[in-house]
Amino acid sequence: MWMRTAAGARRLGVAGSLAMAVGGLGAGSLPAYDPWGLWQQRGSLTAVALVCALLAYAGLTLLLVAWWADWRRAAEERPSGGDRVRETLVTLACWTAPLLLAPPLYSADVYSYIAQGAMVLEGHDVYARGPSVLGPDSLGADAAASVGGNWTDTPAPYGPVFLLLAKCVVWVTGGAVVPAVFGMRLAAVAALALIVWSVRRLAVECGADESRALWLAALNPLLLMHVVGGMHNDGLMIGLMLAGIVCALRGRWLLGSAVVGLAMMVKSPAAIALLFIAVIVVRGGRGTAVTRVAKAVLGPVAVAALVAVGTTLLAGTGFGWLRTQSVAASVHTPLSLTSDIGLAIGHLARLAAGTDPMAVKSATQALGLAAALAVIACLAVRSLRGRLHPVPGLGLSLLVLVALSPMVQPWYLLWGTAAVAASGLAAAGSGARLIGVLVVLSTALVYETQPSGHTPAYGFVLGALAAVLAVAALRRRGAGSRASVAAGKPVPPLALPLPRPRAGQDQPTDSQVMAWRAPSQFKD
Repeated sequence: MWMRTAAGARRLGVAGSLAMAVGGLGAGSLPAYDPWGLWQQRGSLTAVALVCALLAYAGLTLLLVAWWADWRRAAEERPSGGDRVRETLVTLACWTAPLLLAPPLYSADVYSYIAQGAMVLEGHDVYARGPSVLGPDSLGADAAASVGGNWTDTPAPYGPVFLLLAKCVVWVTGGAVVPAVFGMRLAAVAALALIVWSVRRLAVECGADESRALWLAALNPLLLMHVVGGMHNDGLMIGLMLAGIVCALRGRWLLGSAVVGLAMMVKSPAAIALLFIAVIVVRGGRGTAVTRVAKAVLGPVAVAALVAVGTTLLAGTGFGWLRTQSVAASVHTPLSLTSDIGLAIGHLARLAAGTDPMAVKSATQALGLAAALAVIACLAVRSLRGRLHPVPGLGLSLLVLVALSPMVQPWYLLWGTAAVAASGLAAAGSGARLIGVLVVLSTALVYETQPSGHTPAYGFVLGALAAVLAVAALRRRGAGSRASVAAGKPVPPLALPLPRPRAGQDQPTDSQVMAWRAPSQFKD
């Protein structure tokens, strides 16, 4: 079948990406006003908008099918490791290219980014006011008018590194909405390149297969649609965070801590990586145990703090980011389990005792975060004892944080997916099941948002249907694998093919994947 070849899966994905880009011209997250006349809103119920929306959904489905076909093709062909990596990178470039000139897709957040950059450039306090402060004659006025209703008066929850980047984009483009969007997309593509670079090197450090890691971490349609199409700054946070871990594993923990500090100044969840850099320092540093522990406790945090202070002073935004980290949690997102559970219990409590539902919801969210921190601490202790490699430890920690966070968006799944994919957990029994869960979630969550960035009720129906089909496909493959084993034929595991060992290297076992050895020589 033609889809089982690399070229066939690649062409199918290109067709899907192209359909998404063309459909976005009528159904994407279009600006309220475009003086260039390139991206004009046509209303959500017009014939053109409906046709474009259907085209974008069809393209997304084609891209998703191509992603699964590429996995199946790689499992059956098994070319040499270097050839597989090159094929994966070529496929990634081909699937990304059609999205480069598309309007914003699946989110209007980029308009907030541009407006906040204009606010910094004009001297407004982005941590006290929202984009509505920009007048009609201000730089970024068209972007500010395009910001979604929930965020018009919301202060920026982002760090000064990202705001400085947005400021530079507005300064270069003069705040014109179309060039500014393309400037932010250029930053998103750079973030994607950094993710690819980091995942490949983490896979080498963990003894994993680079191509398999890239398939889940970078070729993932959830990443392409939200990092390249939607230009979310989560891609930059992920890339910097993983690059910092690469530096730490190679013995340069000071540089790694500084890079993670930059990631934190994009979005704060990257701070979890400092915990696992500390673990690397304890297990691989020189000197007595007391010296290593003191260095691990004080070193990474001190370096990241210096980076935070330096970038804040350089950006000129002030330290208001310390108080705005929780502003996003004020917006209810249906994917947040703790918010949904808290709100349900709150309504029941109001009926029974007249309790304020919002107070119950806030308490439940706080308990969820406390539980997440407890689990993250347990994962760090396991890594400290050498029972868990810090790369999957970081990935699992981020996944736990997302699962129990008071605000969850579909692309938040990407925070931990890249680290888990790069760790080689697909070679282990429990790891393969986790990879399978991530594949199913990635398949389902692509349908949660419309091309316009709205979250319709039918999106959850489509997502549930996609999840059912994905689970069925995995179970069918599992049944085929058991039949092949009974017939004496070697097969790849259920979730992903086994990593191909490098020359002179045996196939990794479960314990080898989960255990780790820290660098023996530190250069910092």
